[in-house]
Amino acid sequence: MRILAHISYHLLGFRELLFMANRHLSRSIAMQCLYEWDFNGKDTGKIDEAIKKNIAEFGPGMEDVSFVENLVKSTIENQSKIDPLIEKCAPEWPLEQVTVVDRNILRLGINELLFGSYEEVPPKVAINEAIELAKSFGGESSGRFVNGVLGTIYREMGEPMKDDVKKKKKDKDVLSEEREVKK
Repeated sequence: MRILAHISYHLLGFRELLFMANRHLSRSIAMQCLYEWDFNGKDTGKIDEAIKKNIAEFGPGMEDVSFVENLVKSTIENQSKIDPLIEKCAPEWPLEQVTVVDRNILRLGINELLFGSYEEVPPKVAINEAIELAKSFGGESSGRFVNGVLGTIYREMGEPMKDDVKKKKKDKDVLSEEREVKK
């Protein structure tokens, strides 16, 4: 019975890992779509076509595309609220001087921070995912830049779920200790 519990515990971890990898891929595709949208004059009439094309190119066989679609469309819908925040939190960088990649990674991250579901994507996850996108697709200092802007916004929001993360870590540590004792 212990072996079965151990195997199902690891399978659960594998499913969570697969889910996270799919979410990361979805964010990468969303960033690509936003990059094209921004680079090509912000024509929202072509966004569905861009989403479809980028999913086919970068995520062939992706079963659930709703996360990509929701991220892209929500980010575009909220752009008028997001861009002033970027300008406020990075005053030495006028928005048009921020690289297209960094600008759209910030838009994506801010959109998840301000307009996403914390139960679906906790704020720290949204920030970390944006930083990883910046490190992968941006320039040498993009990760630090994105971290600085999103960190500032997160602190100004009052650091939502900060205590929940500490509580979950504590609960996870207790569960790990209990598993060790049972062995």
